[in-house]
Formats: sequence, structure tokens, C-alpha cells
Amino acid sequence: MGFHHVALATKDLKATHKFYSDVMGFRLVKTVIGPVPGSEEGWSRHVFYDTGSRGMIAFWDLHDAQWANGYPTNLNQLAGFPGWVNHFAYDAPTREFLDDRRKNWCAHGHTVAEVNHGFCVSIYTTDPDGNTVEFCHDLREFTDEEIRRAEELIHEEKPAVEQDAQITIHPPTN
Repeated sequence: MGFHHVALATKDLKATHKFYSDVMGFRLVKTVIGPVPGSEEGWSRHVFYDTGSRGMIAFWDLHDAQWANGYPTNLNQLAGFPGWVNHFAYDAPTREFLDDRRKNWCAHGHTVAEVNHGFCVSIYTTDPDGNTVEFCHDLREFTDEEIRRAEELIHEEKPAVEQDAQITIHPPTN
């Protein structure tokens, strides 16, 4: 069972729409306009993007006096974490797809971190609200040994740190 959608607040719907349509390559499929519960004058816009697989990403564009001075949208900043902790990873079905997304991100002015994790290769950047997004391409299936070891590692009090992943930074090309 997968996610139907993940929903986040956005401060700037126009910038968010441009990013998720042009930069991520997702398609806007639904917009719902509704009231803000408990508010007489507030309203909201809830937009849904098809991510190209089984789940969607959605954003809330909130309009109410209680948020007249804005509201925080960067999940990691709110929690006091670095940007790589909370993030949204989308499937890259082929290496060519991953490379095309990386080139598109760079062409749209984004710095891209590419990480070879050994079992997968990922690219990372941030959306207009500062949230980290990722496309991930699996390189192979997990082995029976990896699955067995995963169960052991989850129960170890202080497991040994593994070798660092290979990281390449791609600067913007525009």
C-alpha cells in the first residue's frame, strides 16, 4: 500500500507551481477551493500534482487572518535539522530519467547534489519553500544478506558507521 498523497503548506503558490510543473516535471491534476475550518472569511486552495507514479504531492495555499504575517513551511528548519533529514524522494525509473531531471534542475538555476549510495543513485535540490526533494534510481535489488543485516542493524545499540557515499555537486547551468 502506497501513499495517496503527501500535503504541505506553501508560502508562494505561483513559485511552487512553477517548480513542481517545470522543474520537477509533475502535472497539476486537481485544485480544490474550500473554507478554513473555524474561520468566517478564510479560504484555502489545495492543489494536487501527479508525480508519475502511484502517489501525488499536494500543497495548501492558505488565506486567513491568523496567517496574515505568514507561516513556516520548511520542515527541517522548523525541527532544527539540516536539509537532508526530512525530504521527499521520487522514483527515477531509469538512469536516463535521473540524468534528464538533473540537467533540468541545473538549467532552472538549481544546485544539485548527486549521491551514489551503492544500491541506488539520488539527486537532491530544494523547492521554493526550502524543502529537500530527491529523485532516486535503484541500481539493483536488495540481496538476502542485506535484508538479513538490515534486521540486525535496527536492533544494535551503536552500529559501526559505514563508508561515506560518493557525492558530486552539479552547479546551475543558467
